[in-house]
Amino acid sequence: MPKPSSPDSDWRSWFQTYGARLLLAARQWTRSAADAEDVVQEAFVRFWRQQRSLPGEPMPLMLTSVRRSALDLLRRRARRERREQEHVDIAAESWFEPNPECDDRANHLEEAVVQLPSEQREVLVLKIWGGLTFAEIADRLDLSPHTAASRYRYALGALRQKLSTLENHG
Repeated sequence: MPKPSSPDSDWRSWFQTYGARLLLAARQWTRSAADAEDVVQEAFVRFWRQQRSLPGEPMPLMLTSVRRSALDLLRRRARRERREQEHVDIAAESWFEPNPECDDRANHLEEAVVQLPSEQREVLVLKIWGGLTFAEIADRLDLSPHTAASRYRYALGALRQKLSTLENHG
């Protein structure tokens, strides 16, 4: 492979010659063809600007750069998905639409649900609001169906106890 290090080297011809190989490699580490194209572009620009003058064969360095770019993309996407999920968890803290006319029992129930341990609250929400079976909940949360069912029972028990205490004192 010709070394694209001289100022006279035309990056377009070099990329036209070797870009398809890089794209094929990128597809092995990405979720889609569009992601692979983005990864190759990012890796190629990084290589052309900073590393093309390094000694040795450029293709191994380019493949390493493509792999690194693909992994960076996956990490960014995973971080974004975690942030979005955290936002959904925070937004889910208020289970009922605010309504000045709603009764105290609904307010007490909302307070009680928010105070549940997150594991119980998650199962409760998936069961009641999501309409999932315990098997589906177990699959989604990587639990056994029995664990999902017991967390649901514990959540209902805690809600009954909290509501009973509030009603007796309220």
